[in-house]
Amino acid sequence: MPDNNSLHMQPITQKSQMVDWLSGQAKPPSQWRIGTEHEKFLFHKQDNRPVGYEGARGIETILNRLQAEYQMAPIMEKGQIIGLKDNQGGSITLEPGGQLELSGAPLENLHQTCKETGTHLKQMKHVISDLDIGMLGVGFQPVWGRDDISWMPKGRYKIMREYMPKRGNLGLDMMLRSCTVQVNLDYADEQDMVRKFRTSLALQPVATALFANSPFKDGKPSGLKSTRAHVWTDTDPDRCGVPPIVFDSGFGYEAWIDYILDVPMYFLHRGEDYVDVSGLSFADFMAGRLKGFEGQYPSLHDFEDHITTAFPEVRLKGYLEMRGADSGSWNNICALPALWVGALYDDEALSRAEELVAGITADDVENARHSAATDGLAGKFGDHLMIDIARQFVDIASDGLKARARLDSSGTDERGFLSPLKTILKTEQTNADLMLAAFDGEWQGDIHKIFVHHDF
Repeated sequence: MPDNNSLHMQPITQKSQMVDWLSGQAKPPSQWRIGTEHEKFLFHKQDNRPVGYEGARGIETILNRLQAEYQMAPIMEKGQIIGLKDNQGGSITLEPGGQLELSGAPLENLHQTCKETGTHLKQMKHVISDLDIGMLGVGFQPVWGRDDISWMPKGRYKIMREYMPKRGNLGLDMMLRSCTVQVNLDYADEQDMVRKFRTSLALQPVATALFANSPFKDGKPSGLKSTRAHVWTDTDPDRCGVPPIVFDSGFGYEAWIDYILDVPMYFLHRGEDYVDVSGLSFADFMAGRLKGFEGQYPSLHDFEDHITTAFPEVRLKGYLEMRGADSGSWNNICALPALWVGALYDDEALSRAEELVAGITADDVENARHSAATDGLAGKFGDHLMIDIARQFVDIASDGLKARARLDSSGTDERGFLSPLKTILKTEQTNADLMLAAFDGEWQGDIHKIFVHHDF
């Protein structure tokens, strides 16, 4: 099998090359890591409006301050700073509407990943403290519409912005107005990947329900518990949702590559330029037939770019990404990786999680996905109540974390990071439910109170 360096150098003309690449990303359990990503909205405290890119109180200034204060390396595009690499293996990047994302380093345990989250948030608070800027931890922009939000200066976003409305009604809302938290996890081999992918995809609506944290849109209740999750149901059917192939008996690396090859392209990245090839076929590119690039063939870099333009609820790109949760408070950011690490990184827990979703079909998951967006834990999961499955899911995760026995300096294991979810299940009130009650109660219908109560 060729190594990854040689794969990057040679043109990709055969599906087997991409299968080899996926296989090459497998790791023994001793090398499994946890990568946590979370996004948040930045807003001006004076009027709660979104923060744009330019100006003395813009995102460009914030990134430059972070770079100078914490010796981070800038990520540049055509002379503009669009992100940062920290000195711990993580990065800070920009989503299309200025949502700031921490892409965390691959870490060994949840104590480390929650500490990383805390360090990042403290650094952010330090550099914005005199700018009168806040950070909002919810899954969907509760007040401001698309026209109120500035686009970030990244070439790929311009191409996506123009293509999205051709395939769905809410793609621009996804780009500009949504925030998520996700965790990236490893796999040991193809069989382990299949077990984790299938189980996590089946349970993703339950995570959506547990983390529902976006019940507002355009300054009022949206009628949904997760407006963010609803937006994803009408973004682009070619690249979003629940890939049925994951539940096929023959699913594996090659079947996933087939799915990715069916996803229409967005762009080619050439130097600092993004070339619009939206709607064209990566398979044609591999055959040397890509319109405008006839006789040229993709590299592994092109494939790695392309795989990032598929947005299913779980995505495989050398590791598995759990993508179904609203962003939220500091504790909730830590709870998301705890849920999935507990369920997937212990073999006994994974077996129990597989049993929990045995017989679940792609259609069942798709229906549960819509139910979770609308009703949260009051929704349905197949023939069951969502909250009943959620209770079993969290119990499995808790036992899995106990079995991992990853202790901090005080001898405490990782189960404490599930506390926010256990409170939600005990009270049967998600964060969305609590916000709706506050809106009708102490906020007295003033949606702007959310910027006070949910500011980091």
